Amino acid sequence: MTDIYATYERLLAPTPALVDDLARLEGDILVLGAGGKMGPALCCLAREADRRGGGNRKIMAVSRWSGGGLRGRLESRGIETLSADLLDERQLNELPDAANVLYLAGTKFGTTGNEANTWAMNTWLPALVARRYRSSRIVVFSTGNVYPLVAVASGGTTEDVAPAPVGEYAQSCLGRERIFQYFSSVYGTPLLIYRLNYANDTGYGVLLEIARSVFRGEPVDLRMGCVNVIWQNDANEVALRALQHCSSPAKVLNVTGPETLSVRWLAEEFGRLLDKPALLTGEEQPTALLSNAAESFRLFGYPSVPVRTMMQLIARWVCEGGRTLDKPTHFQEREGRY
Repeated sequence: MTDIYATYERLLAPTPALVDDLARLEGDILVLGAGGKMGPALCCLAREADRRGGGNRKIMAVSRWSGGGLRGRLESRGIETLSADLLDERQLNELPDAANVLYLAGTKFGTTGNEANTWAMNTWLPALVARRYRSSRIVVFSTGNVYPLVAVASGGTTEDVAPAPVGEYAQSCLGRERIFQYFSSVYGTPLLIYRLNYANDTGYGVLLEIARSVFRGEPVDLRMGCVNVIWQNDANEVALRALQHCSSPAKVLNVTGPETLSVRWLAEEFGRLLDKPALLTGEEQPTALLSNAAESFRLFGYPSVPVRTMMQLIARWVCEGGRTLDKPTHFQEREGRY
């Protein structure tokens, strides 16, 4: 798999635009909730972009670090790791100050039956963080799930569309946004609400889930008939560059790829790449969870990694048994139950 890893590493490099933006950004960068799906790569991207720009700022990653050697791998890249339970106010308050904060903490899966914990993580914790880091710029990771399902021919929801979250997970995510917006108005904290769907990497994402289903001969559910996707590194790059666009009142930004992609087409194309028949189940519904990221493209340009490149790499990854995170997106969910 040497050539696959080489291709993968190439697709993780920072763009010149990110290097230039970080060179103009003052202060250290603190990533809260850095141990999840996107956090480790985001920290590494920030470190490399800062290095290429001649900087020497601290990139600090905060998580509970449950194991697996991730903490050591980040430290070997020159990233300072800090252990904290963010819900513990004492531990949160002992974290270092930082001019720039990326907030990735939150709960999605396991919400059903554990709603109180989800609301605590997604609404109470934001209040604690918003007060603690009221003097910082903050990019708050949120989700396109706060939007309603829309007609597949609509082009997706823009930031002007009023939220209409379905289910307690999505409702709590809107709560997270509102709490941060409230404290931004109180303290004047520069803030950007980063609504993402769906990031993809070789280890997780909608594309991987469809590819694995096709490879294993499992049916692909068509009820959520269309999706948006973006390469994880492109999504992380937008998050870092978005630090330059924080404001009070908070700016809201949709982050995803430019295409409205048919799940049927994705399954059949993976079938061709994997030389397997694509088994399909269910019927496409007239609505789907879709976002329009035209404002993001205006600010930062189009994603650098196209859909076919992602698909080709992921298909090879699946064929050769590459490591995955086993963290499904549940993109097929239409009732908001996670």
